[in-house]
Amino acid sequence: MASKQTKSTSANTALLLYSDSDINADMLYFGGFFVPDAFLAFQIGKKKIAVLSALEIARGKKESCFNEILSLEECLAAAKKTLKVTKPGIAEVVRWVAKEYGIKNFTVPTDFPAGLAFALKKARLNITPKPDPFFEARMCKSEAEALAIREGNAASAAGIRMASKILSASTIKGKKLYYEGKALTSERLRYFVDRACLEKGAIAQNTIVAGGDQACDPHCQGSGFLYANELIIVDVFPRVTATGYHGDMTRTFLKGTANDAQRKLVKTVRAAQKKAFETIKAGVPCPKPHAEAAAYMEKQGYVTGQKKGVPQGFFHGLGHGLGLSVHEAPRVSPAGTGLKLKAGNVVTVEPGLYYPGVGGVRIEDVVWVRSKGYEMLSSCPYKWELK
Repeated sequence: MASKQTKSTSANTALLLYSDSDINADMLYFGGFFVPDAFLAFQIGKKKIAVLSALEIARGKKESCFNEILSLEECLAAAKKTLKVTKPGIAEVVRWVAKEYGIKNFTVPTDFPAGLAFALKKARLNITPKPDPFFEARMCKSEAEALAIREGNAASAAGIRMASKILSASTIKGKKLYYEGKALTSERLRYFVDRACLEKGAIAQNTIVAGGDQACDPHCQGSGFLYANELIIVDVFPRVTATGYHGDMTRTFLKGTANDAQRKLVKTVRAAQKKAFETIKAGVPCPKPHAEAAAYMEKQGYVTGQKKGVPQGFFHGLGHGLGLSVHEAPRVSPAGTGLKLKAGNVVTVEPGLYYPGVGGVRIEDVVWVRSKGYEMLSSCPYKWELK
């Protein structure tokens, strides 16, 4: 997917990136196509330039949104001749481009390779890291990007629905859950969830299927047997293969019969999410939705703090930006102090409560911030107590 045009640079300053675009979201955003190996990319004025090997150059000319594509092999040969070096490498290609285009200063992302940065500094080029977000335009999504994220959330929903289906069909023997005659574990349920995402054209990695006290550690993937009458958090954040955009959705389930403490926990988290939704629109300070959700849950008697050194309550941020990365700007939490939501931001809304002995609950959906509110980009039922 082609990125939006980035801002112009001054005459002797350029943006410089060196990474692959399979993993690096900034490079994918900048160039608009997938390359598994690191390559050079520049923005000089309004022109976006890539240096690609023979393996990628033809495809780059067809699929990317670069204005100009240079041959890596030809650039290496030119650098060898112009700079009079025996074995030119990537640093020498950058030096040659700088000489050809009259560039003295490069602005780079904070994750720019240190070795290359030192080599360029040694060659007396000025390298200045720019704090994240490197491309500020990534924070506000276009219609096409919102559609791509909606597709990612459709994959998330397919995974969540599969989890609900299997938990509903499972049987209880003693305290353990069984599905089709075999014990149902976090690993086994995660396999079914990830497969459902794959069938929707998305790859799910590190999917969370965590029950009982495991779910009280929000990023614990979960392992071992799943048990009846315990809260199970399922958090699915797949990446759509065709676009690179993610979905992100969480639901909490219980197979069997919930007790009063569990029911109150789920009811409170869902109500807190609704409170947060009510505050979301352009111009609202980023910490406000978090504060509203936290205040509501505290009024219901849920204290956040530590017990015997273990965090409990609502001890993570309400949400984060979502797009080519699972976690990106803006943060909808105290970490977003000084920032306001903007029309076009796509953010998660995921309050949670975690108390060992009772269990963990998290409910997550994705919204696209608009001037007068928001548009939901995720859709999946909230039914959680499965008989």
